[in-house]
Amino acid sequence: MPSYADLPLHYGQVPAWLYKRMSLLGGAIVEAIVTDYGKTEVIKRLSDPCWFQALGCVLGMDWHSSGITTSVMGALKKAINPHSRELGIYICGGKGKYSKQTPAELRAIADKTGLPGEQLVYSSKVTAKVDNTAIQDGFQLYLHSFILSDDGEWAVVQQGMNDANGLARRYHWHSKSFESYTQSPHTFIYGKNQGLILNLTDKAADPTQHGILNLTGEKPAHLLQEIKLIMPSHHDVRAEDVNLKRLGSVLALAYDTKPADFEALLMLEGVGPRTLQSLTLVSEVIHGTPSRFEDPARYSFAHGGKDGHPFPVPLKIYDNTIQTLKEALDKAKVGASEKKDAIRKLSQLSQQIEKDFEPNTNFDKVIERERQDSWKYGGRTVFGKATKPADPKSGEQLKLF
Repeated sequence: MPSYADLPLHYGQVPAWLYKRMSLLGGAIVEAIVTDYGKTEVIKRLSDPCWFQALGCVLGMDWHSSGITTSVMGALKKAINPHSRELGIYICGGKGKYSKQTPAELRAIADKTGLPGEQLVYSSKVTAKVDNTAIQDGFQLYLHSFILSDDGEWAVVQQGMNDANGLARRYHWHSKSFESYTQSPHTFIYGKNQGLILNLTDKAADPTQHGILNLTGEKPAHLLQEIKLIMPSHHDVRAEDVNLKRLGSVLALAYDTKPADFEALLMLEGVGPRTLQSLTLVSEVIHGTPSRFEDPARYSFAHGGKDGHPFPVPLKIYDNTIQTLKEALDKAKVGASEKKDAIRKLSQLSQQIEKDFEPNTNFDKVIERERQDSWKYGGRTVFGKATKPADPKSGEQLKLF
C-alpha cells in the first residue's frame, strides 16, 4: 500500500554557485556507490524516497521542499550522462519540456546498448499515465525522470503539484519491485495525505485490469488514507526533525571523541573537523543502510541549505568535501584505495559512537554556532554571503551530548 508525506512547494531557481557543486558531489557519490555496490544499488536507492531526500539534504538543498526533486535529478543528469558508458547508468527526462524528450533519449540509449527501446518507452509513458490518471489525488505531473542501467533495470522519479494547497507529491518506481504497472507498483508515493483518493492501482482493485488504457472506464476500487511520513511546512530544522543520537555521534566523531580505531582518520590527514563532519554524513549517504535515512533533515548538517536552514551553505567545506571524495575515487582507480576505505569507515565509526551516545539539549546552540562560524567557511545563501558577527562568541565547539 503506498504511503504519503508532505512536500511543501518551493518555487525559484537554484543559484549557479550551488548547482555546480551539487552536480560535482552528486556525481562523486553515485560513482562511489557504483564502485562499491554496483549500478543496481544506484537504481534501488533512487527509488527510496528517504534516501533521495537525504541525498538532497547532503547536497545543500532546502531539507524539506519539493525543490529537492527537480534540482537533484537535474544535477545528477548533468554529472552522470557524460560518464554513462563508464558507469553504466543513464538519466533521461526532467522537468517540463525535458520530460517530453524521454522517449527520444531512451531510443538513443537503446541503439547504443541493445536494450529494448520501445519497451522502455512504454514503461516511461505508462508510469506517467498511472500517476497522472489512475491515481487521481489532485496532483498534476510536471517532472518525469527515468533512470536506466545498461542492464535494463530502471527507476522512475516523478513529481506532481497541487497549486491549490501549495503541496507537491513525489512518486517512486523501481522495475524490480512490481509485477504489474496497474497493481501496487510504487516503491513509495511521497506527498501529503489528502484523505480518501482514487487509486486504481491498489492490489484490491479489479483483477481484470489489463493495462492503463483500460482504466478510464473503471470505478474506484479502493480508498487509501495511510500516512507513514510527513514533511513539515516549517523552514527551520528543529530538534524533533532529526535523530539527535545519530547527529550527536557525527559531531562527536568530528570534534570530540577519539575512536579506538583511529587509523581511518589518519588516512584523511589534513581534513579539519568541520570537513570531517560533512564527510561523515556523505559517507553514510554512500554506505548507510535504508533504516539510516528515516530522518533526512540530519543530512542538512553536512552543507546547510541555500535558504540558510539550518545554516548557510559553507562553500569552503563543500569544496573540501568534493575534493577529498574525488581524490579518493581517483586514487582507488589505480589501486590506492586507502583514502576511499577511510571515507567508508567514517560512517562505521559514527555508528560505533552512537551505541552509547546520550544527546543533551544543545541542538539550537549547535545551529547557532554553525551560523556564527559561517563566515569562516565561505557561508552563502540565496540572499547573499555570510558576514562576520559584530561580537562573535568565544568558546569551544559545542557538544551535542
